[in-house]
Amino acid sequence: MHNLLNFLAKYSYWFLFLVLEAISFVLLFQFNSYQGSVWFTSANAVSGKVYEQSAKVKSYFQLETINEELTKENLYLAHRLQLLNAQKEDSIADSLAHASALLQHLSPYKLIPAKIVHASLNKRDNLLTIDKGARDGVKRDMGVVCGTGVVGIVYLTSNHYSVVIPVLSSQSSISCVIENRGYFGYLHWTGGDICRAFVDDIPRHAHFRLYENVVTSGYSSVFPAGIPVGKILHVYNSPDQMSYRLQLQLSTNFGTLRDVFVVDNSAFAEQIDILRAAEDSMRVKNGGEKQ
Repeated sequence: MHNLLNFLAKYSYWFLFLVLEAISFVLLFQFNSYQGSVWFTSANAVSGKVYEQSAKVKSYFQLETINEELTKENLYLAHRLQLLNAQKEDSIADSLAHASALLQHLSPYKLIPAKIVHASLNKRDNLLTIDKGARDGVKRDMGVVCGTGVVGIVYLTSNHYSVVIPVLSSQSSISCVIENRGYFGYLHWTGGDICRAFVDDIPRHAHFRLYENVVTSGYSSVFPAGIPVGKILHVYNSPDQMSYRLQLQLSTNFGTLRDVFVVDNSAFAEQIDILRAAEDSMRVKNGGEKQ
């Protein structure tokens, strides 16, 4: 204690100087606006640095908690990624299964694989261009399909390319039926949504349900019977109230369509020509007998 008192007595002038200096600084910055603003700015800068360092220290000591939260979040994201990959694989598997089933259904016919090199989807009368033409066996009025369903009908051919009128055209009219029901009508597209089209002329006595499949009828030489067209979404009355109009969700996704097949149905067309010739011959014969 004696040593402490000697120390204070020895350096009392210095302690008095520091106290007076502190008082003078307080008076200077408190009663002078300029010096006060300088102090305030300096104090803010200093306090900012202090807060910054304090935050770093707190963050350091909170690293364990943060790591636990990140681990939980990573596990959640990994689980979500696994689910999304599984859904994607299921979707791809479904698409491959549909494509395999359709190709098996078309196995009796010659299929000419082709790729779409140009497509318009934003017009009322859209056109597709494929990279196969007359030298590849493509002819006018051949049907074009993809792995999920109907695409359109060949309109023009050159040696190496062909122009296709797709379902997404007001000029397209494809005969189709409600699967396992037998009621048939004609597929039309009225513009707008590239995922939806209409089937007209379904008779009023027809019985069917929403989400049933609509497929090609096979009543023409263009498409074999049973090629998917779409699913029934809505049912409307025709303008003359004499039939139904069905709105379909098209089975073909034209927005991502790249690979197609041209269906060489010439053998079936030849059979139809023979049947028509036979029918004409029978009519002529029956007419002669009546005379």
